Amino acid sequence: MKRNRIIGAVLVVALVALGAASVWIEKKSVVHAATVMAPRFEVDPLWPKPLPNHWILGQTIGVSVDAQDHIWIIHRAGSLEDNEKHATTSPQTAMCCRPADPVLEFDQQGNLLRHWGGPGNGYDWPESNHGVTVDYKGNVWIGGNSGVAAGGGGRGKQAGKAKNADPTLDEGQVVGVEPYVDNMVLKFTQDGKFLMQIGKPGKSKGSNDVENLRRPAKIFVDQQTNEAYVADGYGNHRVIVFDAETGKYKRHWGAYGNKPDDLDHGRYNPNDPPAQQFRNPVHCAELSVDRLLYVCDRVNDRIQVFRPEGTFVKEAFYEKQTLGSGSAWDIAFSRDPQQKYIYLADGENDRVHIIDRQSLEVLTTFGEGGRQPGEFYGVHSIATDSKGNIYTTETYRGQRVQKFVYKGVAAVTKADQGVLWPKSANR
Repeated sequence: MKRNRIIGAVLVVALVALGAASVWIEKKSVVHAATVMAPRFEVDPLWPKPLPNHWILGQTIGVSVDAQDHIWIIHRAGSLEDNEKHATTSPQTAMCCRPADPVLEFDQQGNLLRHWGGPGNGYDWPESNHGVTVDYKGNVWIGGNSGVAAGGGGRGKQAGKAKNADPTLDEGQVVGVEPYVDNMVLKFTQDGKFLMQIGKPGKSKGSNDVENLRRPAKIFVDQQTNEAYVADGYGNHRVIVFDAETGKYKRHWGAYGNKPDDLDHGRYNPNDPPAQQFRNPVHCAELSVDRLLYVCDRVNDRIQVFRPEGTFVKEAFYEKQTLGSGSAWDIAFSRDPQQKYIYLADGENDRVHIIDRQSLEVLTTFGEGGRQPGEFYGVHSIATDSKGNIYTTETYRGQRVQKFVYKGVAAVTKADQGVLWPKSANR
């Protein structure tokens, strides 16, 4: 009996010690979390203001902020369903709605300032718009990612409707060198005047063609060298660089700085060794202030970092178990002088990850799947303004742009912040 009492006492002491250790570990964890700092945001549910003319947006697949802190977006009018366009029928079915012009410019208050875009003389407008960038000179660049093969439809007839309305478009690995329609990027003034086209529809010869693109996703223009970096893209497996004034080819490379190829590398498997080539789409290429190029290898769930000449530096994986359309969709840098943080749009998981740029570690995440303000359905593109605010656009049936107001840097209290709803209605 005495021996049992002694054993019981020892067990009680051990349990108390374990409990104390558990509390200590929990407190240590909280203290550690409190030492991690990250930017905070709140969604602005009233931005932007309603569009005029019974206009609505289709798949909204690009966002950029210019030097005046004006927000530019691009969307696919052709992705709208027939019952979303009843004001365009003859005879007119109903008062609402009709597609907005493809390119829209908003001010900080959400007022629509300019709108333009579509087929015109002297250039080949994409079958499926993709990505918009306003460069340091104020020029507006766009790409296109039509999955329609050359000869499969007249200019503008598909307009992103058939295959591009299907979410599986964004998941596939393109193999071979089939010359899809959208093999070009276009450059315009802010009033929509055409300036330059690089590449021609149906002319691509694959990932080592230096004259044509193949379903390019996004463009970044380097102010220091006036070079245009193209994430190329939905058909090719590379980053390619051109002179932003003349369109002259400079250089290109694939994953790890390898020469890109167009072989079938199979579906992404998170348990396989890291792929030595980019999968489709190569979705972003953004240059930081310290001259490192961050490339979104979307379906491979990773960001790869390069020097401007194409030398590989490092990589990091995000939500590595994500299949389908992948997790690494687009990035934007924070607006502090060092660009300390990266904001990663994760369209498959409907999140935005806040990442320490030096370590490439995720500090915290916000967002949730859904259609209410602060939620996402296919968050596709992301940009920041000079005040640190974030803007996102959504593809598939998300079809919108959202603004997240910067609230300063504070201690991280939880890994997943969920929906960043305003703390007070009296904002």
